[in-house]
Amino acid sequence: MHAEEKQQLSSLSNREREITMAIIINLDVMMAMRKKGLTELAGEIDITLANLSILKNNKAKAIRLSTLNEICKALNCQPGDLLQYVDDEETSAEEDSSDMKET
Repeated sequence: MHAEEKQQLSSLSNREREITMAIIINLDVMMAMRKKGLTELAGEIDITLANLSILKNNKAKAIRLSTLNEICKALNCQPGDLLQYVDDEETSAEEDSSDMKET
């Protein structure tokens, strides 16, 4: 990375960095397909409701592979059923529209 790129990256706010996340967690979709609620799934995989909710609402910055493994076991699915790559432009448009709904 060149010095100019580093400068541009460091000048981005946290919000702008969040927008560039191109991995979507489709946990809510898979839970609905399996007819499992948040409380039920949290109990099965031994994770707090708060942390599972963060994953479900696409607010997570990272996920441990061990957690992903447990979720896949409980929902009888593959990691690819939960994780989706979306182009940065599509991600920005989705987040902009969700921000409008929250206000």
